[in-house]
Amino acid sequence: MVAGRAGERAAFRSGTKLPVNVTGNIDVIVVQFWDNCQHLFAAGAPAPVTKTSTEFAPPAAGTASRRARKNTGRVTLSDLARLTGVTKVTVSRALNNPELVSVETLERVREAVRQTGYTPDLIAGSLASNRSHLVVALIPAMAGSVFQETVAALTVELETAGYQLLLGQSGYDESREEALLDAIIGRRPAGIVLTGVIHSEASRQKLRAAGIPVVETWDITRSPLDMLIGFSHTRVGEAAARYLRERGARHPAIVTPGDRRAKLRADAFIEAFGSEREIPVAAVPSPAHLGDGRRAFAKLLDEHPQIDAIFCGADIMALGVLMEAHARRLDVPGRLKVIGYGDQNFAADTDPPLTTIRIDGTKIGKLAASMLIEKIETGTSKRAKVDVGFTLIERGSA
Repeated sequence: MVAGRAGERAAFRSGTKLPVNVTGNIDVIVVQFWDNCQHLFAAGAPAPVTKTSTEFAPPAAGTASRRARKNTGRVTLSDLARLTGVTKVTVSRALNNPELVSVETLERVREAVRQTGYTPDLIAGSLASNRSHLVVALIPAMAGSVFQETVAALTVELETAGYQLLLGQSGYDESREEALLDAIIGRRPAGIVLTGVIHSEASRQKLRAAGIPVVETWDITRSPLDMLIGFSHTRVGEAAARYLRERGARHPAIVTPGDRRAKLRADAFIEAFGSEREIPVAAVPSPAHLGDGRRAFAKLLDEHPQIDAIFCGADIMALGVLMEAHARRLDVPGRLKVIGYGDQNFAADTDPPLTTIRIDGTKIGKLAASMLIEKIETGTSKRAKVDVGFTLIERGSA
């Protein structure tokens, strides 16, 4: 007596015809044991094979279906071709250029795709056409960050042009960005969007050698890798200092994240304010959180009770400052003036509304997408460098 899967394999090797119903991919055989095969295993009698190549009923739920998926792996273009009874070329045309095949063939292929769950191999497709439709963007942080507008705009603009956006979170560490770029470049995306202009020398060398269009964003430099869309963080700090000084601040302090761009803003603020006394600074690791701002301000105020203005390197830290000021019954902006950076979606709704510096993240995202697409599709871009500037939004906190 032949039993189980070993029996099926032995029967096939010996040429015995099993009375099975084959559904879906011919290589994915679902044996209907109890209805079709018991008499064969018991008596060894041959029986005809019933094959249905155009009936796309899904495998029966349960053990047989799970075994089939486990044993066969992913569905390929060749599987669809065998299942529908047409060539791989015809299947490919039906998927990519449906107007080139008959309505009947197109429906057969689409039904096969629905039943098998087939997903195109985009990497293989990009190798065959020497073109990818994937753009990768590396941003320092995703949750609650000032980069969300840029990501949203990139997604919409790229999708409209037939490209997909893949995000990578690089943090504020050059080595982490370098590791991500190592993984990305080898997969040959159509383009890369980077945050900032400071990269390790190894990363710069790899990006130049790869020949992949690159857009650096959210910063400015005289020597971009390829294309650049940003603004001067130094000028942001200078603008904040002038604004607070004009409104009577004499003893400012700074609470800020510790990343390089935030440090540029803080250093520029100190130089532009021109105080005879040292301006106290409390820096915390990036990305900063609400509690970081509140605790940093509390510590500064305990050590320097004369503080009458705070420049915050992030709006979320400014929100923490406002909370601590309220807890200490400090009048804002009478006793304490507060200015933030980023104009995040809560800034207009704080109490009082937060004066802050707005960066047009949507504009950065749209420009980055359009410049990348132009470079990908034509080999060149009319604009290599765009300074989007910034806007100081006056509200009630300063």
